[in-house]
Amino acid sequence: MGSIIFMCLKAFLVGGIICVIGQLLIDITKLTPAKILVLFVCLGVLLGAVGIYDKLVDFSGAGATIPIVGFGNALANGVRDSVKEQGFMGVVTGPLTACAGGVTVAILSGLIVAFTTKPKDK
Repeated sequence: MGSIIFMCLKAFLVGGIICVIGQLLIDITKLTPAKILVLFVCLGVLLGAVGIYDKLVDFSGAGATIPIVGFGNALANGVRDSVKEQGFMGVVTGPLTACAGGVTVAILSGLIVAFTTKPKDK
């Protein structure tokens, strides 16, 4: 029981720190949320490509994989694994294969929300 609580605490702290960094970038800089989103995905790709982000995932689990930085890491891991198996074509197929499940769930969730709710005027 204690190890589960400790694991959840680590995930909460790491995920929270990632979110605090994003919020500070919004509050302190003039960067738009879209630019920060792209920055975080690119940061995840870079940290995943050099193997740093995998150590963070091993430490905190979902705290590092759930934020958008984890999506960038998944893209980098997909490319790395596919290049080992397929060569240069893995650069194209790797990210698509690695993230297809998450993208599919996001699209289906959006469709369900679109069909079950009524949009409001601003």
